[in-house]
Amino acid sequence: MDVVIIGAGASGLGAAIRLRQAGITNFAVLEKGPSLGGTWRDNTYPGCACDVPSALYSYSFAPNPSWTRAFAGQAEIQQYLTDTAARYDVLPHLRFGVELLRASWDPVRSVWSLETSTGPLEARVLITATGPWHEPLMPSIPGVFDGPVFHSSRWGHSVSLAGKRVAVIGTGASAVQFIPAIQPSVASMHVFQRTAQWVLPKPDHYVPTIERWLFRRFPVAQRLLRRVEYAGMEALGLGFRHPRLMRFVEAVGRLHLRRSVPSAVLRSVLTPTYTLGCKRILMSNTYYPALASSNVSVHPTAVAGFDGSTVIGTDGSRIEADVVILGTGFKILDLPIASRVHNAAGESLDDVWKGSPQAYLGTAVSGFPNAFNLLGPNLGTGHTSAFMILEAQLDHVLQAVSTLLNRGWSSLDVRPEVQEAFVTSVQSALTGTVYEAGGCASYYHDTNGRNSFSWPWSSARLQRDVGRFSPSDYTITKTLEVVR
Repeated sequence: MDVVIIGAGASGLGAAIRLRQAGITNFAVLEKGPSLGGTWRDNTYPGCACDVPSALYSYSFAPNPSWTRAFAGQAEIQQYLTDTAARYDVLPHLRFGVELLRASWDPVRSVWSLETSTGPLEARVLITATGPWHEPLMPSIPGVFDGPVFHSSRWGHSVSLAGKRVAVIGTGASAVQFIPAIQPSVASMHVFQRTAQWVLPKPDHYVPTIERWLFRRFPVAQRLLRRVEYAGMEALGLGFRHPRLMRFVEAVGRLHLRRSVPSAVLRSVLTPTYTLGCKRILMSNTYYPALASSNVSVHPTAVAGFDGSTVIGTDGSRIEADVVILGTGFKILDLPIASRVHNAAGESLDDVWKGSPQAYLGTAVSGFPNAFNLLGPNLGTGHTSAFMILEAQLDHVLQAVSTLLNRGWSSLDVRPEVQEAFVTSVQSALTGTVYEAGGCASYYHDTNGRNSFSWPWSSARLQRDVGRFSPSDYTITKTLEVVR
Protein backbone atom coordinates (compact mmCIF):
# COMPACT_ATOMS: atom_id res chain seq x y z
CA MET A 1 0.00 0.00 0.00
CA ASP A 2 1.03 3.60 -0.52
CA VAL A 3 -0.84 4.53 2.65
CA VAL A 4 -2.48 2.66 5.52
CA ILE A 5 -4.82 4.56 7.83
CA ILE A 6 -5.60 3.21 11.30
CA GLY A 7 -9.15 3.97 12.40
CA ALA A 8 -12.40 4.67 10.53
CA GLY A 9 -13.79 7.47 12.66
CA ALA A 10 -14.15 11.07 11.49
CA SER A 11 -10.35 11.48 11.22
CA GLY A 12 -9.67 8.30 9.28
CA LEU A 13 -12.59 8.88 6.92
CA GLY A 14 -11.46 12.46 6.34
CA ALA A 15 -7.96 11.23 5.47
CA ALA A 16 -9.38 8.62 3.10
CA ILE A 17 -11.55 11.19 1.32
CA ARG A 18 -8.66 13.61 0.92
CA LEU A 19 -6.39 10.87 -0.43
CA ARG A 20 -8.93 10.01 -3.11
CA GLN A 21 -9.36 13.69 -3.95
CA ALA A 22 -5.57 13.88 -4.43
CA GLY A 23 -5.67 10.92 -6.81
CA ILE A 24 -4.10 8.48 -4.33
CA THR A 25 -6.11 5.26 -4.38
CA ASN A 26 -3.64 2.57 -3.29
CA PHE A 27 -4.56 2.76 0.39
CA ALA A 28 -6.54 0.94 3.05
CA VAL A 29 -8.31 1.98 6.24
CA LEU A 30 -8.00 -0.57 9.03
CA GLU A 31 -10.83 -0.55 11.56
CA LYS A 32 -10.88 -3.02 14.44
CA GLY A 33 -14.61 -2.48 14.98
CA PRO A 34 -17.48 -3.86 12.90
CA SER A 35 -18.41 -0.53 11.33
CA LEU A 36 -17.20 3.03 10.79
CA GLY A 37 -17.86 6.00 13.06
CA GLY A 38 -15.31 5.74 15.86
CA THR A 39 -16.48 7.82 18.83
CA TRP A 40 -19.95 8.21 17.35
CA ARG A 41 -20.29 4.47 16.81
CA ASP A 42 -19.15 3.60 20.34
CA ASN A 43 -20.96 6.25 22.39
CA THR A 44 -24.63 5.34 22.30
CA TYR A 45 -25.60 6.39 25.82
CA PRO A 46 -28.95 8.14 26.33
CA GLY A 47 -28.74 11.83 25.49
CA CYS A 48 -25.46 11.53 23.56
CA ALA A 49 -24.98 14.60 21.36
CA CYS A 50 -22.38 17.03 20.11
CA ASP A 51 -21.41 20.06 22.19
CA VAL A 52 -20.26 21.97 19.11
CA PRO A 53 -22.87 23.50 16.74
CA SER A 54 -23.85 21.08 13.98
CA ALA A 55 -22.93 23.46 11.16
CA LEU A 56 -19.36 23.50 12.48
CA TYR A 57 -19.22 19.82 13.33
CA SER A 58 -18.80 18.54 9.80
CA TYR A 59 -16.26 18.50 6.99
CA SER A 60 -16.11 21.90 5.29
CA PHE A 61 -16.21 20.15 1.91
CA ALA A 62 -19.29 18.11 2.88
CA PRO A 63 -21.83 20.33 4.66
CA ASN A 64 -25.00 18.68 5.89
CA PRO A 65 -28.11 20.81 5.30
CA SER A 66 -30.32 18.20 6.98
CA TRP A 67 -29.27 18.50 10.64
CA THR A 68 -32.48 18.46 12.67
CA ARG A 69 -30.96 20.13 15.72
CA ALA A 70 -28.55 23.01 16.24
CA PHE A 71 -26.41 20.52 18.22
CA ALA A 72 -26.75 17.16 16.50
CA GLY A 73 -27.35 13.91 18.35
CA GLN A 74 -25.24 10.78 18.12
CA ALA A 75 -27.43 8.93 15.62
CA GLU A 76 -27.47 11.85 13.19
CA ILE A 77 -23.71 12.31 13.37
CA GLN A 78 -23.13 8.60 12.82
CA GLN A 79 -25.45 8.69 9.82
CA TYR A 80 -23.67 11.76 8.48
CA LEU A 81 -20.31 9.96 8.62
CA THR A 82 -21.79 6.87 6.94
CA ASP A 83 -23.42 8.91 4.17
CA THR A 84 -20.28 10.99 3.60
CA ALA A 85 -18.08 7.91 3.33
CA ALA A 86 -20.44 6.50 0.69
CA ARG A 87 -20.74 9.82 -1.14
CA TYR A 88 -16.97 10.11 -1.53
CA ASP A 89 -16.54 6.43 -2.44
CA VAL A 90 -14.19 5.42 0.36
CA LEU A 91 -16.19 2.40 1.56
CA PRO A 92 -14.23 -0.02 -0.69
CA HIS A 93 -11.05 1.01 1.13
CA LEU A 94 -12.38 0.11 4.61
CA ARG A 95 -11.36 -3.18 6.22
CA PHE A 96 -13.49 -3.92 9.26
CA GLY A 97 -12.49 -6.31 12.04
CA VAL A 98 -8.79 -5.65 11.40
CA GLU A 99 -6.77 -4.52 14.41
CA LEU A 100 -3.24 -3.15 14.24
CA LEU A 101 -1.05 -5.17 16.59
CA ARG A 102 2.34 -3.66 15.76
CA ALA A 103 3.79 -1.22 13.24
CA SER A 104 7.57 -1.22 12.71
CA TRP A 105 9.63 1.10 10.50
CA ASP A 106 12.03 -0.68 8.16
CA PRO A 107 14.82 1.85 7.39
CA VAL A 108 16.40 -0.32 4.70
CA ARG A 109 13.30 -0.59 2.55
CA SER A 110 11.64 2.61 3.83
CA VAL A 111 8.33 0.94 4.57
CA TRP A 112 6.10 0.37 7.56
CA SER A 113 5.71 -3.33 8.35
CA LEU A 114 2.34 -3.91 9.95
CA GLU A 115 1.24 -6.88 11.97
CA THR A 116 -2.53 -7.03 12.07
CA SER A 117 -5.12 -9.41 13.46
CA THR A 118 -5.69 -10.75 9.92
CA GLY A 119 -2.11 -10.90 8.71
CA PRO A 120 0.83 -8.71 7.60
CA LEU A 121 0.70 -5.55 5.50
CA GLU A 122 3.25 -3.05 4.25
CA ALA A 123 2.80 0.66 3.68
CA ARG A 124 5.01 3.51 2.59
CA VAL A 125 3.03 5.91 4.80
CA LEU A 126 1.23 5.27 8.08
CA ILE A 127 -1.55 7.56 9.32
CA THR A 128 -2.90 6.92 12.82
CA ALA A 129 -6.45 8.19 13.24
CA THR A 130 -7.50 6.50 16.45
CA GLY A 131 -8.46 9.72 18.23
CA PRO A 132 -8.25 10.76 21.89
CA TRP A 133 -11.90 9.90 22.71
CA HIS A 134 -11.70 6.22 21.95
CA GLU A 135 -10.40 4.18 24.87
CA PRO A 136 -12.50 4.54 28.06
CA LEU A 137 -10.70 5.43 31.28
CA MET A 138 -11.67 2.77 33.78
CA PRO A 139 -10.93 3.86 37.36
CA SER A 140 -9.31 1.41 39.74
CA ILE A 141 -11.82 1.17 42.59
CA PRO A 142 -11.14 -1.31 45.41
CA GLY A 143 -13.71 -3.94 46.26
CA VAL A 144 -16.40 -5.70 44.28
CA PHE A 145 -19.82 -4.35 43.33
CA ASP A 146 -22.64 -6.90 43.17
CA GLY A 147 -24.60 -5.36 40.31
CA PRO A 148 -23.87 -4.20 36.76
CA VAL A 149 -21.03 -1.70 36.28
CA PHE A 150 -20.45 -0.10 32.88
CA HIS A 151 -18.74 2.91 31.31
CA SER A 152 -20.83 5.49 29.47
CA SER A 153 -19.03 4.72 26.20
CA ARG A 154 -19.86 1.02 26.58
CA TRP A 155 -23.44 1.57 27.65
CA GLY A 156 -25.24 -1.46 29.06
CA HIS A 157 -28.35 -1.30 26.92
CA SER A 158 -29.46 -4.68 28.22
CA VAL A 159 -29.60 -3.32 31.78
CA SER A 160 -32.97 -1.81 32.66
CA LEU A 161 -32.63 1.28 34.85
CA ALA A 162 -36.35 1.73 35.46
CA GLY A 163 -37.02 1.82 39.19
CA LYS A 164 -33.37 1.10 40.02
CA ARG A 165 -30.98 2.74 42.46
CA VAL A 166 -28.24 4.16 40.25
CA ALA A 167 -24.82 5.49 41.27
CA VAL A 168 -23.02 7.72 38.79
CA ILE A 169 -19.27 8.21 39.17
CA GLY A 170 -17.97 11.31 37.37
CA THR A 171 -19.55 14.54 36.17
CA GLY A 172 -17.81 15.24 32.88
CA ALA A 173 -19.16 15.85 29.38
CA SER A 174 -20.85 12.45 29.01
CA ALA A 175 -22.44 12.47 32.47
CA VAL A 176 -23.88 15.93 31.87
CA GLN A 177 -25.77 14.39 28.95
CA PHE A 178 -26.86 10.99 30.24
CA ILE A 179 -27.83 12.03 33.80
CA PRO A 180 -30.83 14.13 32.65
CA ALA A 181 -31.79 11.43 30.15
CA ILE A 182 -32.09 8.63 32.73
CA GLN A 183 -33.06 10.61 35.84
CA PRO A 184 -36.84 10.51 35.30
CA SER A 185 -36.95 6.70 35.12
CA VAL A 186 -34.72 5.69 38.05
CA ALA A 187 -35.91 5.25 41.63
CA SER A 188 -32.91 7.15 42.99
CA MET A 189 -29.64 8.49 41.70
CA HIS A 190 -26.46 9.21 43.62
CA VAL A 191 -23.95 11.36 41.72
CA PHE A 192 -20.35 11.30 42.95
CA GLN A 193 -18.69 14.58 42.01
CA ARG A 194 -14.99 15.16 42.67
CA THR A 195 -15.00 18.65 41.17
CA ALA A 196 -17.90 20.98 40.43
CA GLN A 197 -18.03 21.78 36.72
CA TRP A 198 -18.88 24.96 34.87
CA VAL A 199 -22.09 24.29 32.94
CA LEU A 200 -23.37 26.93 30.51
CA PRO A 201 -26.79 27.14 28.86
CA LYS A 202 -26.90 25.21 25.59
CA PRO A 203 -28.38 27.19 22.69
CA ASP A 204 -29.85 24.04 21.20
CA HIS A 205 -33.12 23.92 19.28
CA TYR A 206 -35.00 21.98 16.64
CA VAL A 207 -34.12 23.12 13.13
CA PRO A 208 -37.40 23.84 11.32
CA THR A 209 -38.10 22.19 7.98
CA ILE A 210 -38.09 25.55 6.21
CA GLU A 211 -34.59 26.28 7.51
CA ARG A 212 -33.30 22.93 6.29
CA TRP A 213 -34.91 23.59 2.90
CA LEU A 214 -33.17 26.95 2.80
CA PHE A 215 -29.79 25.33 3.47
CA ARG A 216 -30.39 22.76 0.71
CA ARG A 217 -31.65 25.34 -1.78
CA PHE A 218 -29.08 28.02 -0.94
CA PRO A 219 -25.86 26.37 0.38
CA VAL A 220 -24.34 29.81 0.87
CA ALA A 221 -26.77 30.32 3.78
CA GLN A 222 -25.30 27.40 5.70
CA ARG A 223 -21.77 28.51 4.88
CA LEU A 224 -22.64 31.90 6.33
CA LEU A 225 -24.06 30.26 9.48
CA ARG A 226 -20.87 28.23 9.81
CA ARG A 227 -18.76 31.38 9.63
CA VAL A 228 -20.91 33.16 12.20
CA GLU A 229 -20.69 30.21 14.60
CA TYR A 230 -16.94 29.95 14.03
CA ALA A 231 -16.54 33.65 14.85
CA GLY A 232 -18.57 33.22 18.03
CA MET A 233 -16.41 30.30 19.15
CA GLU A 234 -13.26 32.28 18.35
CA ALA A 235 -14.51 35.15 20.50
CA LEU A 236 -14.87 32.69 23.37
CA GLY A 237 -11.35 31.49 22.57
CA LEU A 238 -9.97 34.89 23.57
CA GLY A 239 -10.86 34.06 27.15
CA PHE A 240 -8.71 30.94 27.05
CA ARG A 241 -5.68 33.08 26.25
CA HIS A 242 -6.71 35.95 28.55
CA PRO A 243 -8.35 34.31 31.60
CA ARG A 244 -9.59 37.60 33.07
CA LEU A 245 -12.09 37.80 30.22
CA MET A 246 -13.67 34.57 31.43
CA ARG A 247 -15.33 36.34 34.34
CA PHE A 248 -17.96 37.65 31.91
CA VAL A 249 -18.78 34.12 30.74
CA GLU A 250 -18.67 32.85 34.33
CA ALA A 251 -21.43 35.34 35.15
CA VAL A 252 -23.61 33.55 32.61
CA GLY A 253 -22.78 30.22 34.25
CA ARG A 254 -23.62 31.49 37.74
CA LEU A 255 -26.93 32.91 36.56
CA HIS A 256 -27.72 29.60 34.84
CA LEU A 257 -27.01 27.74 38.09
CA ARG A 258 -29.07 30.13 40.18
CA ARG A 259 -32.06 29.91 37.89
CA SER A 260 -31.90 26.12 37.61
CA VAL A 261 -31.26 25.08 41.22
CA PRO A 262 -33.54 26.53 43.96
CA SER A 263 -31.55 25.07 46.88
CA ALA A 264 -28.75 27.31 48.10
CA VAL A 265 -27.05 24.29 49.66
CA LEU A 266 -27.01 22.37 46.38
CA ARG A 267 -25.89 25.47 44.48
CA SER A 268 -22.93 25.72 46.82
CA VAL A 269 -21.98 22.11 46.06
CA LEU A 270 -22.29 22.74 42.32
CA THR A 271 -20.36 26.03 42.24
CA PRO A 272 -16.91 25.65 40.62
CA THR A 273 -13.82 27.05 42.33
CA TYR A 274 -11.62 27.32 39.23
CA THR A 275 -11.63 29.66 36.23
CA LEU A 276 -13.99 28.64 33.46
CA GLY A 277 -12.06 26.98 30.62
CA CYS A 278 -9.46 25.36 32.85
CA LYS A 279 -11.44 22.17 32.30
CA ARG A 280 -13.60 21.34 29.30
CA ILE A 281 -16.56 23.70 29.08
CA LEU A 282 -19.89 21.89 29.41
CA MET A 283 -23.29 22.97 28.12
CA SER A 284 -26.72 21.72 29.15
CA ASN A 285 -30.20 23.06 29.83
CA THR A 286 -31.28 19.92 31.68
CA TYR A 287 -28.33 18.87 33.85
CA TYR A 288 -28.92 21.26 36.77
CA PRO A 289 -32.69 20.63 36.90
CA ALA A 290 -31.99 16.88 36.95
CA LEU A 291 -29.61 17.25 39.90
CA ALA A 292 -32.21 19.36 41.70
CA SER A 293 -34.84 16.62 41.36
CA SER A 294 -36.14 14.89 44.48
CA ASN A 295 -34.73 11.47 43.48
CA VAL A 296 -31.15 12.73 43.00
CA SER A 297 -28.42 13.25 45.60
CA VAL A 298 -25.06 14.85 44.82
CA HIS A 299 -22.05 13.68 46.83
CA PRO A 300 -19.08 16.07 46.53
CA THR A 301 -16.52 13.32 46.92
CA ALA A 302 -14.61 10.67 44.99
CA VAL A 303 -15.37 6.97 45.41
CA ALA A 304 -13.16 4.99 47.78
CA GLY A 305 -14.50 1.52 47.10
CA PHE A 306 -17.30 -1.00 46.66
CA ASP A 307 -18.68 -3.42 49.21
CA GLY A 308 -21.40 -5.62 47.76
CA SER A 309 -24.22 -3.26 46.85
CA THR A 310 -22.62 -0.38 48.78
CA VAL A 311 -20.70 2.46 47.16
CA ILE A 312 -18.33 4.14 49.62
CA GLY A 313 -17.21 7.75 49.22
CA THR A 314 -13.80 9.02 50.27
CA ASP A 315 -15.63 11.20 52.81
CA GLY A 316 -17.00 8.07 54.48
CA SER A 317 -20.47 8.29 52.94
CA ARG A 318 -22.14 5.00 52.04
CA ILE A 319 -25.03 4.52 49.66
CA GLU A 320 -26.86 1.47 48.34
CA ALA A 321 -27.12 1.00 44.58
CA ASP A 322 -28.29 -1.55 42.02
CA VAL A 323 -26.26 -0.22 39.07
CA VAL A 324 -23.05 1.80 38.76
CA ILE A 325 -22.39 3.96 35.69
CA LEU A 326 -18.89 5.32 35.09
CA GLY A 327 -18.74 8.76 33.52
CA THR A 328 -14.97 8.85 33.93
CA GLY A 329 -13.88 9.92 30.47
CA PHE A 330 -11.18 8.58 28.17
CA LYS A 331 -7.47 7.91 27.87
CA ILE A 332 -6.87 11.26 26.24
CA LEU A 333 -3.06 11.39 26.42
CA ASP A 334 -2.00 7.81 27.16
CA LEU A 335 -3.22 6.58 23.77
CA PRO A 336 -3.14 2.79 23.34
CA ILE A 337 -1.92 3.16 19.73
CA ALA A 338 1.34 4.69 21.02
CA SER A 339 2.53 1.35 22.37
CA ARG A 340 2.08 -0.29 18.95
CA VAL A 341 4.04 2.04 16.66
CA HIS A 342 7.82 1.44 16.69
CA ASN A 343 10.76 3.23 15.12
CA ALA A 344 13.82 1.65 13.50
CA ALA A 345 15.44 1.09 16.91
CA GLY A 346 12.39 -0.82 18.12
CA GLU A 347 11.23 1.98 20.44
CA SER A 348 7.51 2.66 20.59
CA LEU A 349 5.98 6.11 20.69
CA ASP A 350 5.29 5.39 24.36
CA ASP A 351 8.98 4.68 24.93
CA VAL A 352 10.02 7.92 23.26
CA TRP A 353 7.35 10.10 24.84
CA LYS A 354 7.86 8.78 28.39
CA GLY A 355 4.42 9.96 29.43
CA SER A 356 4.48 13.32 27.62
CA PRO A 357 3.29 13.08 23.99
CA GLN A 358 5.06 15.47 21.63
CA ALA A 359 4.76 16.01 17.88
CA TYR A 360 5.65 18.72 15.41
CA LEU A 361 2.44 20.65 14.76
CA GLY A 362 0.71 17.82 16.59
CA THR A 363 1.21 15.72 13.48
CA ALA A 364 4.72 14.29 12.93
CA VAL A 365 7.13 12.75 15.45
CA SER A 366 10.87 12.88 14.85
CA GLY A 367 12.37 9.42 14.44
CA PHE A 368 9.14 7.99 13.00
CA PRO A 369 9.44 8.68 9.26
CA ASN A 370 6.44 8.66 6.94
CA ALA A 371 4.07 8.55 9.92
CA PHE A 372 1.43 11.10 10.81
CA ASN A 373 -0.88 11.38 13.82
CA LEU A 374 -4.31 12.94 13.43
CA LEU A 375 -5.69 14.93 16.37
CA GLY A 376 -2.29 14.54 17.98
CA PRO A 377 -0.61 16.30 20.93
CA ASN A 378 -1.21 19.99 21.72
CA LEU A 379 -3.92 20.58 19.14
CA GLY A 380 -6.89 20.82 21.52
CA THR A 381 -8.42 24.29 21.53
CA GLY A 382 -11.15 23.79 24.12
CA HIS A 383 -13.63 25.93 22.21
CA THR A 384 -14.00 24.94 18.57
CA SER A 385 -14.67 21.99 16.29
CA ALA A 386 -12.36 19.00 15.99
CA PHE A 387 -13.17 19.00 12.26
CA MET A 388 -11.41 22.35 11.89
CA ILE A 389 -8.29 20.94 13.56
CA LEU A 390 -8.49 17.76 11.51
CA GLU A 391 -8.79 19.55 8.17
CA ALA A 392 -5.74 21.70 8.90
CA GLN A 393 -3.76 18.54 9.64
CA LEU A 394 -5.05 16.87 6.50
CA ASP A 395 -3.82 19.82 4.43
CA HIS A 396 -0.35 19.25 5.90
CA VAL A 397 -0.43 15.46 5.57
CA LEU A 398 -1.74 15.42 1.99
CA GLN A 399 0.90 17.90 0.85
CA ALA A 400 3.56 15.74 2.50
CA VAL A 401 2.29 12.42 1.14
CA SER A 402 1.68 13.76 -2.37
CA THR A 403 5.16 15.30 -2.49
CA LEU A 404 6.75 12.08 -1.21
CA LEU A 405 5.00 9.91 -3.79
CA ASN A 406 5.23 12.30 -6.74
CA ARG A 407 8.94 13.03 -6.29
CA GLY A 408 9.87 9.44 -5.55
CA TRP A 409 11.37 10.17 -2.17
CA SER A 410 11.92 7.29 0.22
CA SER A 411 11.05 9.03 3.46
CA LEU A 412 10.24 12.23 5.32
CA ASP A 413 11.29 12.57 8.95
CA VAL A 414 10.69 15.80 10.83
CA ARG A 415 13.99 17.21 12.03
CA PRO A 416 14.43 16.87 15.81
CA GLU A 417 15.46 20.51 16.27
CA VAL A 418 12.33 21.64 14.41
CA GLN A 419 10.11 19.53 16.62
CA GLU A 420 11.88 20.69 19.78
CA ALA A 421 11.55 24.35 18.80
CA PHE A 422 7.81 23.89 18.24
CA VAL A 423 7.27 22.04 21.52
CA THR A 424 9.24 24.68 23.44
CA SER A 425 7.23 27.51 21.89
CA VAL A 426 3.94 25.77 22.72
CA GLN A 427 4.86 25.21 26.36
CA SER A 428 6.08 28.80 26.68
CA ALA A 429 2.90 30.20 25.13
CA LEU A 430 0.69 28.07 27.41
CA THR A 431 1.99 29.99 30.42
CA GLY A 432 -0.68 32.39 31.52
CA THR A 433 -3.50 30.72 29.57
CA VAL A 434 -6.55 29.46 31.43
CA TYR A 435 -5.28 25.90 30.96
CA GLU A 436 -2.31 26.65 33.20
CA ALA A 437 -3.51 29.54 35.36
CA GLY A 438 -7.11 28.48 35.90
CA GLY A 439 -6.57 26.68 39.21
CA CYS A 440 -7.75 23.17 38.32
CA ALA A 441 -6.49 19.69 37.54
CA SER A 442 -7.63 18.48 34.12
CA TYR A 443 -7.03 15.80 31.52
CA TYR A 444 -5.10 18.40 29.56
CA HIS A 445 -2.10 17.47 31.73
CA ASP A 446 -0.25 14.19 31.28
CA THR A 447 1.24 11.91 33.92
CA ASN A 448 4.29 14.18 34.18
CA GLY A 449 2.15 17.25 34.83
CA ARG A 450 2.86 18.72 31.40
CA ASN A 451 0.07 20.12 29.23
CA SER A 452 0.26 17.84 26.21
CA PHE A 453 -3.27 18.57 24.98
CA SER A 454 -3.84 22.29 24.48
CA TRP A 455 -3.09 24.68 21.62
CA PRO A 456 -2.17 28.07 23.11
CA TRP A 457 -2.97 30.32 20.15
CA SER A 458 -5.99 31.13 17.97
CA SER A 459 -7.77 28.69 15.69
CA ALA A 460 -6.83 30.90 12.74
CA ARG A 461 -3.15 30.43 13.60
CA LEU A 462 -3.69 26.68 13.95
CA GLN A 463 -5.18 26.49 10.48
CA ARG A 464 -2.32 28.56 9.05
CA ASP A 465 0.60 26.87 10.81
CA VAL A 466 -0.59 23.27 10.94
CA GLY A 467 -1.99 23.36 7.42
CA ARG A 468 1.35 24.30 5.84
CA PHE A 469 3.86 21.62 4.82
CA SER A 470 7.43 22.83 4.42
CA PRO A 471 9.94 20.24 3.13
CA SER A 472 12.74 22.16 4.87
CA ASP A 473 11.28 21.08 8.22
CA TYR A 474 11.98 17.45 7.34
CA THR A 475 14.96 15.28 6.60
CA ILE A 476 14.27 13.99 3.10
CA THR A 477 15.72 10.63 2.18
CA LYS A 478 16.06 9.83 -1.50
CA THR A 479 17.22 6.55 -2.90
CA LEU A 480 20.94 7.18 -2.49
CA GLU A 481 21.29 10.45 -0.64
CA VAL A 482 19.96 12.53 2.22
CA VAL A 483 18.99 16.15 1.56
CA ARG A 484 18.07 18.77 4.16
